[in-house]
Amino acid sequence: MRGSPMTTDLDALTVPEVMARLRVGRHKVYDLIRSRQLRSIKVGGARRIPAVSLAAYLSQRLEEDN
Repeated sequence: MRGSPMTTDLDALTVPEVMARLRVGRHKVYDLIRSRQLRSIKVGGARRIPAVSLAAYLSQRLEEDN
């Protein structure tokens, strides 16, 4: 179901998809990956961010802000 706003734990998001969800730029997403705040994998030459990694990052940020 490509293009669906719903994701599953097994979804692997592209950098542009993460950019859109977080409403940040490409540089910020790669900074989060480099600093290991956002886990990612390489598939061939492409970087993918598992949906669970994005959810974990957001949960951690919510905990820090409360």
